Amino acid sequence: MKRTMFAGLALAGLLTPALAEGMKLPDIKNEATKTECSACHMAFQPQMLPARSWQAIMGDLANHFGENAELEPAVAEEITAYLVANAADANGKKNRLMRRIKDSETPLRITETPWWGRSHQGEVSEASFKRAGSKANCVACHRGAGKGYYEDD
Repeated sequence: MKRTMFAGLALAGLLTPALAEGMKLPDIKNEATKTECSACHMAFQPQMLPARSWQAIMGDLANHFGENAELEPAVAEEITAYLVANAADANGKKNRLMRRIKDSETPLRITETPWWGRSHQGEVSEASFKRAGSKANCVACHRGAGKGYYEDD
């Protein structure tokens, strides 16, 4: 459904403003994060995972989901610092994407978080994911995902 249709439904009182706008996360501001992470996949906004998840992911780049994604130590430290400082639980505040993630859990895949599951359950078929090539290929369905826009396209 197009954004304008969402906005029209919200004005009519049929949707909340949050649904009308879809989900918007801040654009990635750190150039090293944009450059290095997007060399192999979409650079995901740090607000999608808690700090402990980013620390775990960045702490094992030699085994980054089956690939060696090692970086120069200074670059890895810069990216880690950016991801942690802007994580879903930065500054002790949990964003809505942290709902149902226990403090004892360290999700390593955005696609395995409770909010991702709720957002896609019953909406996207396995065939669609197969066409996208991966559940992590957000831009296949959300064309503005690289800029933080996750409304339904």
